[in-house]
Amino acid sequence: MRAGPSLDAVTRPFVVPTGELFRHRGSRQRVTLAGPLPGLALSASRLTGDDVVADLVLEAQGETVTLAGTVTAAWEGECRRCLGPTGGVLTVELREVFEPDAVEGETYPLGRDEVDVEPAVREALALALPLAPLCADDCAGPDPDAHPVAIEADEDDDGESPVDPRWAALDVLRFDR
Repeated sequence: MRAGPSLDAVTRPFVVPTGELFRHRGSRQRVTLAGPLPGLALSASRLTGDDVVADLVLEAQGETVTLAGTVTAAWEGECRRCLGPTGGVLTVELREVFEPDAVEGETYPLGRDEVDVEPAVREALALALPLAPLCADDCAGPDPDAHPVAIEADEDDDGESPVDPRWAALDVLRFDR
């Protein structure tokens, strides 16, 4: 009878044992990790419930572990113009260093027998989430007649954009004296 994944692998999907890695220093270990990262959101964007997938290569160098690879996750949000649903897939390059005495903001902590890559993955995805997403580059918004995104010149116009009437009072000012 074949056993399923261990409980630890299910509850902590971004933890990698480092025992074998440190037995053969300088060797590389390729891993593919997948699991949810609940609660990761920024402004109007958030990760979907789908699994985040990290394709990584870990290498032991002295007392540190270097990590390189890509992280992929699906996201969803509201369009900043029309407030309709939008989304996509993020793919982020990841290059980090893990060491026993981590330097805040520069390296991540390395456990005695394992490395938890979740903080690095979470931070990289949080920085990649769109702050103000658009459903399409040419999204006109909910009421394009009342709130135009771009003002286009008329065909019979001399090529100049129409002047906003709120600024018309400034047309009488002259600074050429």
